[in-house]
Amino acid sequence: MPAFDALVARTLVMPECNIDTDQIIPARFLTTTTREGLGRFAFNDWRYLADGGDNPDFAFNRPENTGAQILVAGHNFGCGSSREHAPWALRDLGLRAVVSSQIADIFRSNALKNGLLPIVLEPNLVAELLAQPGIELRIDVATCSVTLPDGRNASFELDAFAQTCLLEGVDQLGYLLKHEAAISAFEHRGPSHQHNPTSTQDSTHAR
Repeated sequence: MPAFDALVARTLVMPECNIDTDQIIPARFLTTTTREGLGRFAFNDWRYLADGGDNPDFAFNRPENTGAQILVAGHNFGCGSSREHAPWALRDLGLRAVVSSQIADIFRSNALKNGLLPIVLEPNLVAELLAQPGIELRIDVATCSVTLPDGRNASFELDAFAQTCLLEGVDQLGYLLKHEAAISAFEHRGPSHQHNPTSTQDSTHAR
């Protein structure tokens, strides 16, 4: 997973509210356990016409949105089932961040595990971004801030562990493996370094 320190990229917008995980990646495409290739099925039922051709009205099919890495979406993005395939598909599609006024908790957790940054901003600001598709934003993970083209900054919340994993380009397992030596050293410490509840109780009763 590539490290995520800062990102300067254009937005594409999907103003619909309550975009759920079944719309992000329909259940019939969940037969794989690998992440690669899922991007072609992202938003499948909106992205393609009945004959299999591209829907020219869908945001991801518009030429001006080619290369956009920030999705600005309507309220309550990622609701529905807990499938981790949803952030897999969005990452494979080329997205690095999703911005909304509300992002479902389970989707948020799954996204952070896979290097996709979920950003919740004030509704008025999200409405402004939705009204200006294609603008360039700067996202700084270290300072948890988004910089708009006019220089304004907006902050977002990100817990310290998720922030560290993004900055280091690791998932939860990768983070643990990076500290394997320290973990092994802790596990091999002698009994004298461990708390003994029984001895504490005995000394208390002896008084």
